[in-house]
Amino acid sequence: MTCIIIGVVGLLIGLGVGIAFGTRRGSEKERHVIETEVGSAKIEAKRILDEAKLKAETRAKDAELEAKQKLLEQQSAFESETKAIRKEQQALEKALRKRDEGIDKRAEALDRREAELRTGEKNVQSSLDSAKQRLKNAEDLENEAGAKLETVAGMTREEARQHIIDDMIAEAKLEASKTIKFLEDEAKEEAEKRAKKLIAIAIQRYAGEYVTERCVRTVPLPSDDVKGRIIGREGRNIRAIEAATGVDLIIDDTPEAVVISAFDPVRREIASQSLQRLIADGRIHPGRIEEVVAKVTEEIEIVIKESGDQAVFELGLRGIHPDVLMMIGRLRYRTSYGQNIWSHSLEVGWLCGMMAAELGLNVKEARRAGLLHDIGKAMDHEMEGSHALIGADFLKKHGESPLIVNAVGAHHAEMPAESVIAHLVMAADALSGARPGARREILETYIKRLEDIERISLSFDGVDKCYAIQAGREVRILVDNSKVSDQEATILSRDVARRIEQELTYPGRIKVCVIRETRASEYAR
Repeated sequence: MTCIIIGVVGLLIGLGVGIAFGTRRGSEKERHVIETEVGSAKIEAKRILDEAKLKAETRAKDAELEAKQKLLEQQSAFESETKAIRKEQQALEKALRKRDEGIDKRAEALDRREAELRTGEKNVQSSLDSAKQRLKNAEDLENEAGAKLETVAGMTREEARQHIIDDMIAEAKLEASKTIKFLEDEAKEEAEKRAKKLIAIAIQRYAGEYVTERCVRTVPLPSDDVKGRIIGREGRNIRAIEAATGVDLIIDDTPEAVVISAFDPVRREIASQSLQRLIADGRIHPGRIEEVVAKVTEEIEIVIKESGDQAVFELGLRGIHPDVLMMIGRLRYRTSYGQNIWSHSLEVGWLCGMMAAELGLNVKEARRAGLLHDIGKAMDHEMEGSHALIGADFLKKHGESPLIVNAVGAHHAEMPAESVIAHLVMAADALSGARPGARREILETYIKRLEDIERISLSFDGVDKCYAIQAGREVRILVDNSKVSDQEATILSRDVARRIEQELTYPGRIKVCVIRETRASEYAR
C-alpha cells in the first residue's frame, strides 16, 4: 500500500514539473493538453489509491481470519494431545496400582515362606540332633558287635579284612586265568587265519621294496652318449640284449647308468657282465651281442659249477648229485637282506658240524644239511611255495636221505622236525643271520620299525618312557609306579608284545621288558 502511494505521489510531482517546464517553454495549447493529462492522472491516481486501500483491507481481513483459523487448529491439537497424555497417565497409574498390589501379595507370600523356613530349619536341626544320637548309638552297637565277633572268630578286624582281601585276590586270579586260557584257546583257533592275513599284509607292504632292492642291477656308463648306442637304430640293440639275456633293460634319465631288472639272479649277472663287455669293446650290434652273451653264459656256468664244487670241498662232503651242485653254485648270485646265500650256507654248514661234534652226532650229515638248507632259494623265483619246501622236494627227487630232506624242509618250522640235526639247522640258520653285519635292511624300513615299536609302547596308560634297543630286538618300557602295579606290569608286557605282533612285521623276535621302580627317601634331622 505504501509503495502504491509513493508511486502516485511521484507521478503527480512529475506532472507538476512537466507543467512548470511546459509553462515556461510550451505554448498555451500544450499547457492545456498537459493540464488535461494531469487531471486524468489525478483521477487515475485516486482510483489506484482507492483500489489499493480496498485490497489492503481485504488482505488484512483474510490474514485475521487465517490467524483465527490457525489458533483454533492449535487449540484443537493441544486439547487432543492433552487428552492422550491424560489417558496414558491414567493407564500408567492403573498399572502402578496393580503392581503395588502384586508387590504387597508377594511380600506377604515371602513372609509366610520365611516363617515356614524357620519352622523347617528348627525341624531339620531337631532331626539332625536325633540322627547324630542314633549314629552314636549305632557306632556303640557296632563296636560292641565287632568286639563280640572278634571274640567268637578268634581274629582281629584287620586280620578278617586281610582274609577277605586274600580271598578276593585268589578269586580274581582264578577268573583271570580262566579268561587267559579262553583267550589263548580262541587265539589258537584263529591263528592260521590271522597268520595268513599278516603274511598277506607283509607281502603287500614289502613287495615293492623287495623288488627295488634285490631284483635290479645298475650298470655304470662312461657317458650318456653310450645310451644311444645301447638302444641302437630303432631299438634293435636293446631288443637283442633283452632277448638274449631274458632281462628287462631300463634306460631313463638316470645320468650315466642303465638298470637291469630280472627276478633270476643268474640272468642279471649274465646281462650285467655282457653289457659291461659290450661297452668296453665299443662294438654294439645284434650279432656281437649274441656272441658276447653266449660267451658270458658259458663262463657263468663254469663259475657256478666251480662254486658248488668249492662249497662241497670246503665242508668235506661227497656223493652230491651234479644238479644239486649246480644249484649250490647258483646261490653265489642270490642274496637275502644283503647277505650272500652261498656264504650263508657255508656258515650254517660249519656251525651245524661244530654243534653236532659237541653233541656226538654225525658231523658229515649235519654239515650236509646245513649246506643244503637254503638250496630252494636258487629256484624259488621259478616255482610256487616256500623255499624250504621247494628245496626239500628238490633234494628228495635227487636221492638225498630222508633225514637231510626233513632238516631242509623243517628249518623254518613248515614241517615237523624229526631229528636233532633238523633243530641244529634251525639254530645255525638263526646264528648266521643274526651275526652283526651279516644282513642289512633298507634304512628307512629299519628306522620306521624302531619308531613303530616305541609308538606302540607309549600308547599304553602308565608308560613314562620307552627305548628300542638291540637293533630293534628289545624294547625297554619304564612305567609310573603310582599307576602301574607289579601285577599290571606283567599284563602290560604281554599286551605290548601282542600289539607288536599284530601291527608290525619283523625278523626274529622282540623282547618286551617292563621296568617298574619304587623309590622312597627321607632326611635324618
